[in-house]
Amino acid sequence: MRNRGCLSAGTIGIALLVIAAVLFFWGKNGYNSFTTKEETVNKKWSNVETVYQKRANLIPNLENTVKSYSQFEKETLTQVIEARSKATSINIDPTNMTEADMAKFQAAQGELTGALSRLMAVVESYPNLKADQQYLNFQREYTAIENSIRSETVYFNDAAQDYNTTIKTFPNNILANFTNFKEKPYFKAAAGAEKAPEVFK
Repeated sequence: MRNRGCLSAGTIGIALLVIAAVLFFWGKNGYNSFTTKEETVNKKWSNVETVYQKRANLIPNLENTVKSYSQFEKETLTQVIEARSKATSINIDPTNMTEADMAKFQAAQGELTGALSRLMAVVESYPNLKADQQYLNFQREYTAIENSIRSETVYFNDAAQDYNTTIKTFPNNILANFTNFKEKPYFKAAAGAEKAPEVFK
């Protein structure tokens, strides 16, 4: 009976070690997977910020071009400049982003989009400005950047969905909660965002 007892205790000990090993490798693989997917989300967000910054960087050249036409409506240009300042002042930490952060960022970028659209509509009343080579260069770059913005936000959402699905799926959600991996917000498309940017000619 004593030998059986020792054998039983040894078997239990081995079983516990096996379970511990399984849990360890599951936890390690899960943690590494979460980290990799989160880093992908962070990288994709960095790409989103980069294309928005490129758009903001177009404004000074646009400002100089428009200012050369003294009769141009200054209020419209001022709105673009102010919207650019607001948009570039908002930065998001991708490791700790929230729905509120995303909404604030998108609202500011939306204001700049609207201001630029209004300015380009007003330019229609200024044939010389509309035909200015610098303004035409702006139009071309603006269109390319807007297309890039749509692409990069889609890539970001895809990465966020992959990450969110991974950490919310059982039993990953247990490990994710324990290791403080949190869901990432999505970039929500504005109304009409599926359309190509309207560039007046």
